[in-house]
Amino acid sequence: MLLHRPTIGLFDSGVGGLTVLRALLDHIPNANYLYFGDTARLPYGSKSAATIAHYAVGAVRYLQEQGAELLIIACNTATALAFNEIKAAATVDVIGVVEPGANAAAMASSNKKVVVIGTDATISSHAYRRALEARGVEVREKACPLFVPLVEEGWVEHPVTEQVAKIYLSEAFSRNAHETGAGDADVLLLGCTHYPLIKPLLRRVAPDHIAIVDSAESTAQEVLRQLGNSPTSNPATLADRDESKLAAQLKFFATDSAEKFTRMGTRFLGLPVEDVTHVDLKE
Repeated sequence: MLLHRPTIGLFDSGVGGLTVLRALLDHIPNANYLYFGDTARLPYGSKSAATIAHYAVGAVRYLQEQGAELLIIACNTATALAFNEIKAAATVDVIGVVEPGANAAAMASSNKKVVVIGTDATISSHAYRRALEARGVEVREKACPLFVPLVEEGWVEHPVTEQVAKIYLSEAFSRNAHETGAGDADVLLLGCTHYPLIKPLLRRVAPDHIAIVDSAESTAQEVLRQLGNSPTSNPATLADRDESKLAAQLKFFATDSAEKFTRMGTRFLGLPVEDVTHVDLKE
C-alpha cells in the first residue's frame, strides 16, 4: 500500500542535475520533487572542497526545511568532494551520483575495464576511480572540460561538439591507454550530469563495442530501489493507482535569475520548468 507520496529533494550547482530529475520522473512519477540549483555560485569545479561542502550543506538543509524526505546530490563535483559532510549534516537519507554510476558501470563491464569522463574537478577528485577500483575494475579517467559549455550553449548535435568528442574519446580509448589501465575498456561511464544530453552523439563517436553508462539513469534506479524497500512508498503499487494521481509535483529553487533557470532548465529537463522560486541563502 502506498501510504503517501515521497518528497524527494535534489541538489546541484546548476541545471545539469535536471537530467537526474528527468530519469527520476520516468521511474517514479508518483512523487513530489524539490530541485535546488545553486546557479549564483557555479561553477563549483574551481572552488575548494571546503567551500563546496559549505554551499552544499546550506542547500540540503534548505531542502529539508521544505519537506524533503530523501536527498539526491545530483552534482558530481559535490558528491565527489563533499558527500561525507553533506551526509553528516542531513537528517534524512542521502544518495550521490558516484556510487550508483560506478556500480552500474562495474556490472555492465564484462572485462572489468571502464573509461570515466567528467569535468576537471570530478576527474581530479578520483572519486569514480576509487569507487570502481573498490569493485575490482580497472579505470581510465579522462577530463572533458569543453562538454559542459557546449551543452549549455545548446550545441548537443553541433559539428563542433562532435569533433571535440572524437578528440576526447580517441585519447581515452587510444592504444597508449594500456599504460594507465583500461586500454581495452568495454564501458564508457558518463561522470557528469550534463553528458546525458549528448549521449546520442557519444554513442555515434564511441567504438561500437563500448557500452555507455549514464550516472543520472543509474542514480534514478538506485532511488527506485531504496524507495521500493521503504514502508512508506512502494513503487510496485503504481499500476494500481489512478493515472490522474501520478503526475509528479515539481518545485524549483534557484539562487540566481529564475527566468534564466526556467529557460535553460526546460532544455535539460525536456519538460516545461515552472514554479521557480529565487532563494538567497545567507553565507
